[in-house]
Amino acid sequence: MQAALKTFAVDENSVSAYLYHRLLGHEVDDLVMKVTLPKRFSAPGLPELNHSQVYAVKTVLQRPLSLIQGPPGTGKTVTSATIVYHLVKQNQGQVLVCAPSNIAVDQLTEKIHKTGLKVVRLCAKSREALDSPVSFLALHNQIRNLESEPELKKLQQLKDETGELSSADEKRYRTLKRKCESDLLRNADVICCTCVGSGDPRLSHGYQFRSILIDESTQATEPECMVPVVLGARQLILVGDHCQLGPVVMSKKAAKAGLSQSLFERLVVLGIRPIRLQVQYRMHPALSAFPSNIFYEGSLQNGVTAGERTIKTLDFPWIQPDKPMFFHCSMGQEEISSSGTSYLNRTEANMVEKTATRLLRAGIKPDQIGIITPYEGQRAFIVQHMQYSGSLNEKLYQEIEVASVDAFQGREKDFIILSCVRANEHQGIGFLNDPRRLNVALTRAKYGIIIIGTPKVLSRQPLWNHLLTYYKEQRVLVEGPLNNLKESAIQFSKPKQLVNPTNPGGRFMSNAMFSAKEALIPGSVYDRTTTTSDKRQMAGSMYANNLNSNFRVHDPLSYIDTAGMNGILQQHLSNGLNLPMPHQMMMPSMPMPYMNGSAPFNTMMNNRSMNSQGTTARGGARGSAMKSRGSSRPPRFSKSINGTSQSQDNPSLTQIGTISQPYPISQTGIMSQNAYGFSQQDFSQLDAYDVYQASQNEQNQLLSQDSTYADPSVFMHSQSLTNPNRSETMNRTDYT
Repeated sequence: MQAALKTFAVDENSVSAYLYHRLLGHEVDDLVMKVTLPKRFSAPGLPELNHSQVYAVKTVLQRPLSLIQGPPGTGKTVTSATIVYHLVKQNQGQVLVCAPSNIAVDQLTEKIHKTGLKVVRLCAKSREALDSPVSFLALHNQIRNLESEPELKKLQQLKDETGELSSADEKRYRTLKRKCESDLLRNADVICCTCVGSGDPRLSHGYQFRSILIDESTQATEPECMVPVVLGARQLILVGDHCQLGPVVMSKKAAKAGLSQSLFERLVVLGIRPIRLQVQYRMHPALSAFPSNIFYEGSLQNGVTAGERTIKTLDFPWIQPDKPMFFHCSMGQEEISSSGTSYLNRTEANMVEKTATRLLRAGIKPDQIGIITPYEGQRAFIVQHMQYSGSLNEKLYQEIEVASVDAFQGREKDFIILSCVRANEHQGIGFLNDPRRLNVALTRAKYGIIIIGTPKVLSRQPLWNHLLTYYKEQRVLVEGPLNNLKESAIQFSKPKQLVNPTNPGGRFMSNAMFSAKEALIPGSVYDRTTTTSDKRQMAGSMYANNLNSNFRVHDPLSYIDTAGMNGILQQHLSNGLNLPMPHQMMMPSMPMPYMNGSAPFNTMMNNRSMNSQGTTARGGARGSAMKSRGSSRPPRFSKSINGTSQSQDNPSLTQIGTISQPYPISQTGIMSQNAYGFSQQDFSQLDAYDVYQASQNEQNQLLSQDSTYADPSVFMHSQSLTNPNRSETMNRTDYT
């Protein structure tokens, strides 16, 4: 990964100029590529696409950088496979398909293979002995089955029988094997591997992938995504869902430095609109209503009916037969597990066992049931408790999958039992504070979900208060024994308006990767000159709890309550945001293109060459290794893109406006003027030079990175502040 980041920084051929500047967050106009669109967008061997999937495929084929947001059950894998099929049919060369996990790669490889394309699954040598649904597509197995190389086959057979070959035979065997590997890889239409696996030496020599698709990109760290990107990307497609859990980062320092923010999420923060898939095919309509309204602005449509997600012969005590869900109130107490680092709840574990037993007695198979919980201590205790206390054969309980919420992301089961664990008066609810974790937990079930928890404790958190209130309104908040469930009489306070519990890209307040234009707003929650204690006051009383409870696996979340937001940001917020983020997942305002829309794209992209001192405009000084070249190369883009731009190594590109979503999304804030007389919307559209003249004092402290700004004087001033002895001149005229 370190090598990939270095390649991105110094090798101008690693990615296209457009992608380079887009990924760095420079002001670049949206482009559309001139391609011949297919008459039929569905791919052979795959299901027919719905309207939002067709829109996604059509848009992606015309854009050099695309983000596809796939909420749970919306067919991300089918959409991705269809995109890959059409990219190959456009004769743009081989397509590289990656994902952070081997399971995700195998699932996508299987779908792509159904379209009839030549697919090679490249896996690490340590995984060659492992079986998978696509083992026959693995490179090593395809070599074993080659009929065109009888000599290699004989040597392989001899090696399997004897265990080793003579030195001459071994040398010949390796030569033939390398040749066959190279032939298979070069003749493949699609190569599938993990993100890290794309750094395999077998792909590092002479391979350039024009089109690259990364599935589940929101679960990968940014350096992980850069490994495939630097293999010559001219067209990049990122698929994921930033409203679900992000990459797992165990290091607290690394998470605070920004490693827990995926590339997908950072690009969303920079203002790139993801294309959202809108039709879900997983959940019973009653199960999808709450996640859709809270996390996706109610935009999810149901591709399945209630009848298709109802087992009529099932003898299970649903309190509302047309709503296969309920929240079962528990009165147990949490305990610290034997490991000392997790929690368990014995009462909830007993209720989980009885619920699972009732489902098994009703005829549900063990592999149809999933038990999830946020805590490893509870997971281990549930497994043990079912083994020793269950009334059925212990083998049945062994076949029931018990896992953490995080491990179940991307998975589904017919029935889900969720144990919340936390039940205390003072310590908060820990991992359950994370809205993304709740989103994942609520969207794993197809036919029914049973939540077991302590509502008195959970209702203190605003999002859980909304969930419990919703369940009570639906008359599925229950208490009592499983064979005699009754509606609970517990009352909750009126749900508060959900305001900004999670800011993608801004969850750490003082240490996230902010835009300078936001940080320059004096006194805002993004002002890095504010002390930590002040920021905690701004973030609301839940900040400290979130900070400590979520660092272990995922980054902490900052909660900004309504009163605090109105009081502190009264001068800095405005309405009119049109970003594809739910109120539950609303992001901070991002800098938009120049206010008058006249930023010259050619001056941004023209000169990536070095000046006479060996310094380039590609992110500042490129390093001593690049200074030895001593000559400049022609600009990659030589024409102003007011109409059409031609590139030496890119297809014809035409400037367009932002491609709008097929559904309207709007969010409102507080309309006001900031300290300099601009509304937040106008303020975010000013370039750094205007901001510099308006607030020179704040700029002197904050402007320190050249890649953020468009104006040379601001850049040079910030460089002189951070390094007064700097003597080399920077050729920044192409960014003016």
